[in-house]
Amino acid sequence: MSRNEGRLGLEDSPTQDETPAATTAAVGLGVPGPTGQAPAFNWSVPTEFVELPSKGVFYPSGHPLHQQNTIEIRYMTAKEEDILTSRSLLKEGVALDRMLQNLLVDKNINISSLLVGDKNALLVAARKTGYGPTYDTNVTCPSCDDTGEFSFDISSPPVKDIYQNAQELGISFGDNGNVSITLPMTKATVTCRLLTGEDEVRLAKEMQRKSKKKLETTATDSFRAYITSVNGDESPFTIESFIHAMPAMDARHLRRTYSAIVPDIDLTQIYDCDSCGYETEMEVPLGVDFFWPG
Repeated sequence: MSRNEGRLGLEDSPTQDETPAATTAAVGLGVPGPTGQAPAFNWSVPTEFVELPSKGVFYPSGHPLHQQNTIEIRYMTAKEEDILTSRSLLKEGVALDRMLQNLLVDKNINISSLLVGDKNALLVAARKTGYGPTYDTNVTCPSCDDTGEFSFDISSPPVKDIYQNAQELGISFGDNGNVSITLPMTKATVTCRLLTGEDEVRLAKEMQRKSKKKLETTATDSFRAYITSVNGDESPFTIESFIHAMPAMDARHLRRTYSAIVPDIDLTQIYDCDSCGYETEMEVPLGVDFFWPG
C-alpha cells in the first residue's frame, strides 16, 4: 500500500511534517539556475508499505520485524538496476538479495533474516514499483511444448491463510514458530522450522554444488534444512537416518503439509495455452529475469 500518491511528478518537495526524513530521499533533477546553484526542484523517492505474510509473529523478540504486519521499502531506481545487472553479484547469486537490502528503509533489518514468504512478498512489491503490475514472459506449454508469451498479473497476490490450512490439517504452531507434523505411515512426529532467506541461499548453493557432480538430492536437502527433531530427538544422526529411511508416502505428506503452513503469497495463476487450449495452474517464476519488463 503506497503512501506517495501525487509525489511522482516534478513538484514541490513535501515538508518535513508531511514526510519523515528517514523514509524519503530527495533527488535533485534538472539543470542549475543562472547563479550556478542547486536545481530548483527535487523528487522524493516514494516508499511503500508491504504486507508481510507472516505478520511478524514468527520472528523472535528483538528482531526488527517481531509482531510487525508490514515492512517499508523504497521504489526501485536506476541504482537497483545496476545491482541486478552486476556480473559479479549475478555470479555469486546474491544480486536479488543485495537489491532488496538496498530498498529497505529500516537498515536494521537484514534481508537474509527474513522468512522466505516475506522475502517473496518484497520481491513482487519491488517488481511492481519498478516495472508495473504485469509480468510478461515466455512460457512453454506442458502439454504441446509450444512456447509463447504469457502475462502474469502480480498486482495483488493473495496471502496464504496458514492458520486455516493448519486447522484443516489438525496441526498447530509452537511458541517459537515451529510446527509438529505426524506422518501417516511411520506415525513419527516430525518438528519443522520455518526457513529464512539465508537458508534459501544456502540450499541454492548446495544444489548448485551437487549439480556439478551430477547429484540430485533436492528433496532430502530440503528436509535437512527444516526438520529439527524426530519424535523429540534432535540428534543430527537421528534426523539424517530418518530422512534416508522415510517412506515415500510420508515424504510426500511432509512436503505438502509443510508447504501449506509456510507463510507466503500465492503466486499460482491459471495458464491457458493459445495453441492447444491446455489449461493448468502455473506459479510465477521469481528469478533475476523477473525484474526486466517483457
